[in-house]
Amino acid sequence: MSENKFPAVKRGRSNSHLYKDITIRHRIFCGYKSLIYFTISLVSQRFAGMNDFLFYFREGIYHITDIRGYDHILFVAALCLPYLLKDWRKVLMLITAFTIGHSATLALSIYNKILVPSSWIEFLIPVTIVITAVENTAVKQFNFNKINMRYASALIFGLIHGMGFSNYLRSMMGKDESIFAQLLAFNIGLEIGQLLIVLVVMLVAFIFVNILQAPRREWLLFISGGIFAIALLLAIERAAIL
Repeated sequence: MSENKFPAVKRGRSNSHLYKDITIRHRIFCGYKSLIYFTISLVSQRFAGMNDFLFYFREGIYHITDIRGYDHILFVAALCLPYLLKDWRKVLMLITAFTIGHSATLALSIYNKILVPSSWIEFLIPVTIVITAVENTAVKQFNFNKINMRYASALIFGLIHGMGFSNYLRSMMGKDESIFAQLLAFNIGLEIGQLLIVLVVMLVAFIFVNILQAPRREWLLFISGGIFAIALLLAIERAAIL
């Protein structure tokens, strides 16, 4: 009989503990569920941002390597024509100068710090190609040990090409205010595409000059002459709509 002396109290205490246990488990479950939802949301945002990054990265590669917009291809080709694979360090310095130039004006143009009419930019781009092709004809001794004006012209011409890149990028971005990631991705894509063009040009030069034994200066003059003619026609065509 002593065991059932306070049955109500025992039952009440058991119910209280049970209620507290259920409450604690419910809170743990709700917190766990909230954590899961937060993690899914965070991962989704990360992947969405990554998708945007990859989109602009691909567009950067596509823009500079697109054969329909071959003016940038012609410029990079003309810039690298005097060099062979063994001169890759000199080419790297040259491309770095061009990259610094176009990266600066690309960013400034996207943030509306530089406003130049697109018709003038489209005209000046083939002009830079014409000048670079003419510079190639002055190369007689393939001795690139000294830093010459070619690096300065690559930097200056890069400023012009960067404004051309910005017109294309701006047309895709619309009024989006958060543009740093897109700008970075597009610029990295441009560099990858640029390096692909350089690699193709130097491999073709290796085949003709090193394997087929074509005279190096004649090779330079022949290809530069073709680039000059195409760029001159582009410049004349675009000058008509200024």
